[in-house]
Amino acid sequence: MKSKLQVYWFLIPIPFLFLIWFFYAEQKEAPLRYLPYFGPKFANTQNDSTYHEIKVFSFVNQNGEVITLDSLKNKIVVTEFFFTTCQSICPIMNTNLQKVYKTFADRKDVLILSHTVDPEQDSVAALQHYAALQGVYDRRWMFVTGAKKELYKSARKSYLLNAEDGDGGDDDFIHTQNFALIDKNRHIRGFYDGTDSVEIMRLISEIKLLIQEHDFKAGAVH
Repeated sequence: MKSKLQVYWFLIPIPFLFLIWFFYAEQKEAPLRYLPYFGPKFANTQNDSTYHEIKVFSFVNQNGEVITLDSLKNKIVVTEFFFTTCQSICPIMNTNLQKVYKTFADRKDVLILSHTVDPEQDSVAALQHYAALQGVYDRRWMFVTGAKKELYKSARKSYLLNAEDGDGGDDDFIHTQNFALIDKNRHIRGFYDGTDSVEIMRLISEIKLLIQEHDFKAGAVH
């Protein structure tokens, strides 16, 4: 009788151990580190701090589709400003962005958004031709055009990629090699030199961190 009691006593914790193992196995692994937030912080109505967010916009992509802020919903976005006839930094930037595009080929929640800074020359047809030269035939990398004032406002006020004053007029011109990384909540989480291969590897690494962060937070909510 004693030996049976000893056997049953030993077996009692096993279901509890299994439940503990199952609980932790279902949890998403926490990221090794969290990326910082960039831009000014604001106090909301609850007197909490909120981070800078990308502002509303309306542009047209290489397929003639209207792209708005809602198009970025639930997506991690890498954004740049370029022009198709650029022969200096832009070819290097977009060759490097091809590495990002190919690395995340199986992820529909990673988007590259390239804005022209020369909308007079970069029509929808010109952007479509340029996209084909980059080997892009889907919506994971979109090249957009629109009103110059709005494009330049996005570069300066939304993505914080240009600190110079300007009104998007005829004499205004933005030419930056920097990329911005935007999370699924429309916050800026990183800046990168698009002409530097080491910076591109950092960008790829930090996109993976953001994916891990979003998955972990989603798992915590559920």
